[in-house]
Amino acid sequence: MQSSDHEAILSSSGNFTAFSFGGRHIRFKAPYSLERYVDVLHWDNGYLVVLAKYRHNAQPEEEYIDLKPILDDLFIDSAAFLKPVKNVRVDYARHYDYYQYCLLLKNSKI
Repeated sequence: MQSSDHEAILSSSGNFTAFSFGGRHIRFKAPYSLERYVDVLHWDNGYLVVLAKYRHNAQPEEEYIDLKPILDDLFIDSAAFLKPVKNVRVDYARHYDYYQYCLLLKNSKI
């Protein structure tokens, strides 16, 4: 599925959450028992309410992610970065391809 110019992508890989928008791919530490994100319930200019599946619970749980302090810690202007984002969706296929590409580059002798 193609994303729009105003849509960000959320996923997880290993012990990290991934947030992609505007050509930037940001990874940050995820809860230790996170299996995957299931759905984005609400987006409010950097604050996410999501359904997340954890190892210790058979049912998805509501989880909260505040991107502003994460972006600020990375010296990314959170207001400017988040302003054009109108929608966030969970998409594992897109992030999987990006991470596999990064691993390929890391392990290549180019």
